[in-house]
Amino acid sequence: MLEVKELSVFYGKVQVIWDTTFKVKEGEVVTLLGSNGAGKTTTVKTIQGLLKPKTGTIKFNDKKIGGLPAYKIVEEGIALVPEGREIFPKMTVQENLALGAYVSRAKEKIGENLGWVFCLFPKLEERKKQLAGTMSGGEQQMLAIARALMSKPRLLMLDEPSLGLAPMIVLQVFCIIEKLKEEGVTILLVEQNIHHALEISDRAYVMEKGKIILEGKGVELLKDKYVKKAYLGA
Repeated sequence: MLEVKELSVFYGKVQVIWDTTFKVKEGEVVTLLGSNGAGKTTTVKTIQGLLKPKTGTIKFNDKKIGGLPAYKIVEEGIALVPEGREIFPKMTVQENLALGAYVSRAKEKIGENLGWVFCLFPKLEERKKQLAGTMSGGEQQMLAIARALMSKPRLLMLDEPSLGLAPMIVLQVFCIIEKLKEEGVTILLVEQNIHHALEISDRAYVMEKGKIILEGKGVELLKDKYVKKAYLGA
């Protein structure tokens, strides 16, 4: 579904991504692992069209999308849940969700999509008239994921969805990711919670200093000596 090949990205004159290559197949959960500054967020922002690649290709369903503006990439079927959620705090839950359905194919089915996300996140239905900024961090994260789902994406990208959340809420987030996979949503996950991420991932890539240094199946990387030493404290 997604193929990134020899991607290089710069901030001004500073190179931050070097010749990065990876792929995501339809129906998979694929995780990008790495510490802060490894280049994970830069990678997903470039896929989403928020940053422009210097070199390399990005293909989605065999169509080149590298360099397209972000709104066109959303129209193609990719949605990003950004790090930090970036909801609209002075708008209601339902207004936030409606903005997620702005793309043409989602507008036609806004009622159906709203019913779907309320089934996934019943708490949001209870709070639909509440201002988003008055909700807890965990509820805001659920809203950010639900808003992205309102566009009915073929590929959902999640950037650090468990960041700053209480342990019980983190477990809920990963349960939701598993449920989305069961419903056929393809997911590219950026995550520092290595253990939980690898447990639910079909495959994973480890990034360091803007480069992919290791790849494999999720359960295999959980047992990898380097991953255990560098990220799991073993």
